[in-house]
Amino acid sequence: MERSDLELVLAVKQLGSLAAAAKSLQVAPSVVTKRLAALEAQLGLRLFQRTTRRVSPTADGETLCERAIALLNNFKEVEAELHERQTEPTGLIRLAATLGFGRLWLGPALADFQTRYPRLQIQLQLTEQLPDLAVEGFDGAIWLWNAPGHRASEWVSRRLVRNQRVLVAAPSYLKQHGSPATPEELALHPCLIVRENGDTQEQRFDSWSLQRERDKRVLRVPVQGPLSSNSGELVRDWCLAGHGIMLRSLWDIAPQLANGQLMRVLPQYVMPDADIHWLAPYRPQTPKRIRLLVDFLAEQYRSEPWKLKPAADPAASAHARPGSRRTR
Repeated sequence: MERSDLELVLAVKQLGSLAAAAKSLQVAPSVVTKRLAALEAQLGLRLFQRTTRRVSPTADGETLCERAIALLNNFKEVEAELHERQTEPTGLIRLAATLGFGRLWLGPALADFQTRYPRLQIQLQLTEQLPDLAVEGFDGAIWLWNAPGHRASEWVSRRLVRNQRVLVAAPSYLKQHGSPATPEELALHPCLIVRENGDTQEQRFDSWSLQRERDKRVLRVPVQGPLSSNSGELVRDWCLAGHGIMLRSLWDIAPQLANGQLMRVLPQYVMPDADIHWLAPYRPQTPKRIRLLVDFLAEQYRSEPWKLKPAADPAASAHARPGSRRTR
């Protein structure tokens, strides 16, 4: 069976007549009749029921047509890939990303990538809700966790870089209220809470899951505080102003840690669920421009550029008064 045979049976099914299929394929009707008869003889199967008004596929014909669609699409993707290898990448890349990471770290990287491949066009949509990538026509997303609620067979997922959320506070807060000595003592401090997507049964924001780096032990600690927001940037501003303790990704607060505006609290504990992932709908062949982009981003973030050395260790800071705790 050849590629032209697959194109023939699809044309007959879609157009419903041998004459229309012949016109579509730009051959004589007699050619279509002979080729279809030869194919049925070769397979030993009746592929189409013929009447004076219409030609319709049999059950075997339907099966062949379904397989033909997939096989012909594979042919096209292979041809496109081979063509791309010989030419500079072109075309449109549509991406989604979370607001903060997209603005701070992804946007500059995409500009560098487009400069490297000037025939590409890149559209970036910043959002806090993961779109239905396949339905909405996105090539992929750069997201802070893996795709929830989807079967692995429907997705391509690749972790681009590890990331952690850490506990931080402003020096002015630690000077006035002290630093908690254990995770349980967080209950004695006002915690600044980010509610980016609202509380759900699967994702609640009134408790933090903290992992001790030494032995990977996980604690779920209830937290409370008078200030919360769906804006991570606003919560960061409150923390900088000394209003409480915040749990925030390293990529977002690296500059403030480096210059001493923020200091680590309970530095032996982290929330390790904030790795940066590439997510994309599954497709049999990934276009070259997408492969180049994902490899480029992985290389850009490989060294975790936001992991700068803090200006000081809060455990040794004079601002953190041992034994000083905030009461409820």
